[in-house]
Amino acid sequence: MNIHERKNWVRLLMAVAVDDVCQLAEQLTQDWQLRYKSLPQSGLGMMKLRDGAMNEPFYLGEIPVSSAWVELTLPDGVVAEGAAQVMTDNQDLAEAIAVCDAILANDLPGHEQLTALLEQGAGHITKETQNRKQMLARTKVNFSLLDAAGDDDEKN
Repeated sequence: MNIHERKNWVRLLMAVAVDDVCQLAEQLTQDWQLRYKSLPQSGLGMMKLRDGAMNEPFYLGEIPVSSAWVELTLPDGVVAEGAAQVMTDNQDLAEAIAVCDAILANDLPGHEQLTALLEQGAGHITKETQNRKQMLARTKVNFSLLDAAGDDDEKN
């Protein structure tokens, strides 16, 4: 997973401890002005999918969703915007990820620390992916062995 692609930042930051993301975002912006382009929100969203046979839409159910859109103004007057929409009911996390998005997208001071956090998230995702592959490999069944065992039962 490429840590330099903006589309991956939310997933990578969600793989890191929530407290780490929130603390770093707060630490980096303590001398900056933060303005909300829209107020952070938290609630439920409907997950809409399409069935495979008729391609008709249906709603799988509700999922928690939080969003934030922020504007950062640095002491030297530089202005940067960032936004995030995450599948969790934590408004503070959505705001912190939106701040991280603004910093990373505009190479603001502190983007090196955030890049290290992205790399940490990539490491967690890689490890989780490897664990899932190992679990999947352990669950494979050799059905050809069942044919040989089934013949004994039919003869009795």
